[in-house]
Amino acid sequence: MFRSALATITASLALATPALAETEIAFALDWRFEGPSAPYFLAIDNGHFAAADLSVEVTAGQGSLDAIPKVASGAFPLGFADINSLIRFLDQNPGAPVTAVMMIYDSPPFSIVGRVSQGISGIDDLEGSTLGAPPPDGAWAQFPILAQVNDIDVSSITVEPVGFPTREPMLAEGNVDAVTGFNFSSYLSLARLGIPEDDITTILFADHGVELYGNAIIVNTDFAAGNPDIVTAFLGAVAMGWADAIADPAAGAAAVIARNPAGDAALEERRLQLAIDANVLTDTVRQTGMGRIDTARMARALDQLRLTYDFTSAPDMALYFTDAYLPQGDVLMIAP
Repeated sequence: MFRSALATITASLALATPALAETEIAFALDWRFEGPSAPYFLAIDNGHFAAADLSVEVTAGQGSLDAIPKVASGAFPLGFADINSLIRFLDQNPGAPVTAVMMIYDSPPFSIVGRVSQGISGIDDLEGSTLGAPPPDGAWAQFPILAQVNDIDVSSITVEPVGFPTREPMLAEGNVDAVTGFNFSSYLSLARLGIPEDDITTILFADHGVELYGNAIIVNTDFAAGNPDIVTAFLGAVAMGWADAIADPAAGAAAVIARNPAGDAALEERRLQLAIDANVLTDTVRQTGMGRIDTARMARALDQLRLTYDFTSAPDMALYFTDAYLPQGDVLMIAP
């Protein structure tokens, strides 16, 4: 069903728009080549981008905010980034030519990962603890919302700025009690350092009253205005890549290891499965398909962002997301 829908879309686009042929697309990821990046590699390996007459090069990133200026500057036409960081970016850079066009993490991966042996068994244990937080981290950016919604006394927490490479090692060594991060990254990275999994606590923001969305495909709006069919074809191929990853996570992990030979296939398969289960394949996505947002929920998310961020201009949902480029038909129905 997924493939027939995309085949119809790409065939009609090819007939209507010969300029689509062999279009090269640079796609900026948010992070390293790990399990959750598998769908984009499967879209390459399984021919979905090629079927859409696209030649896609995927570039690793350095954090949830990394792709936003890359896409806004036009250096990359498309990228993958935290929509909440995008909202702040657009408020601080009015008129910047970038917006989200396809929601991927319907439930955000923002989390705090701590150790039971260091007193962190749940959210109530954060007060009085030492929290490691990389300044560019998407979860750290949203931590004040988690704290306010749950009446956490932030002044009682010692915040230790850490780098991404040292985040989990510092937690493993007991230098901090918990760290901010993504649920599918920090948890497994800590386990790989030899910390028993029954000593690891994952506190998902989404389980504690935070209604924000997570990462989305973003596009340079000037590029999208001039190439709407290319953007739609790209998004259709991405949806098919996610369908492939959900159907066969092991194949997804293998696609990642082909680009990152130093990685661990079993670890990346687990990381991908964690992302699928907790962040991508939510009940909403199973029912309505991938890529869309609910406007009422987004309104509540904007209200939560206002708790800790002073907008210079009134928030305008239309600036941050559009579904105008999403493909039609069943291609977005990725549930098995």
